[in-house]
Amino acid sequence: MNELRNKIVFITGASAGIGEACANLFAEAGANLILAARRIDKVNKLSDKIRRKYKVKIKAFKLDVRNNDEVTGTLDSLEEEWKQVDILVNNAGLARGFDKIYEGKIEHWNEMIDTNIKGLLFVTRWVLPHMVKRKSGHVINIGSIAGHETYPSGNVYAATKFAVNALSKSIRMDVLDKGIKVSSVDPGLVETEFSLVRFSGDNNRAKSVYYGLDPLTANDVAETVLFCATRPHHVNINEIILTPLAQVSAVHVHRTTK
Repeated sequence: MNELRNKIVFITGASAGIGEACANLFAEAGANLILAARRIDKVNKLSDKIRRKYKVKIKAFKLDVRNNDEVTGTLDSLEEEWKQVDILVNNAGLARGFDKIYEGKIEHWNEMIDTNIKGLLFVTRWVLPHMVKRKSGHVINIGSIAGHETYPSGNVYAATKFAVNALSKSIRMDVLDKGIKVSSVDPGLVETEFSLVRFSGDNNRAKSVYYGLDPLTANDVAETVLFCATRPHHVNINEIILTPLAQVSAVHVHRTTK
């Protein structure tokens, strides 16, 4: 992990779940962190904890990736040393609602499209030119198994993750001659706040998603992100799909009663 020491790792959606787990693992490896999310109280609390434990430098701030003016304004205001991002982890994303498409709520669609697609684009558009100039860097997008196959009532969420899949491939093509790595980490069922957000705080419904199986943890995904980030210079991990042992596809899950 020595190659990560003093590198700058920018993680969006860092307030909880996979983003939080990535922050801890990269800090443990000696990286300095840029941590951003809408819930600044949680980001600040995480930053303080990581600073005390790992003694790394952290720049933390509130950021709504859906707002390009906010993204560019906030990142433009960074000190020059913090603008030289070595690894970008595009983690900010969500699912909202679980309706058939003819019953879907437009506000849910807009929130997913604006966060999962446009948010990724806005942040990448700011970071990538700096990497291109240096001919060095790594973009790691957090996708989903839903970006490879959809499922009933997964319609617009799956569409946004198919877009992340396409963007990962497109970015890789566009920077092929620039010495920049591009990876996509695409998990199946991960027990985080994901389902709680999707079901608007309905805890019982959220828990039912993971009933009868051992789902992935945020740390499982973060370890996979770290693996992508620590391969030799000539090796690029294009894409990793990871699922719990009890899941074989977006729609095939083996559940047992305990």
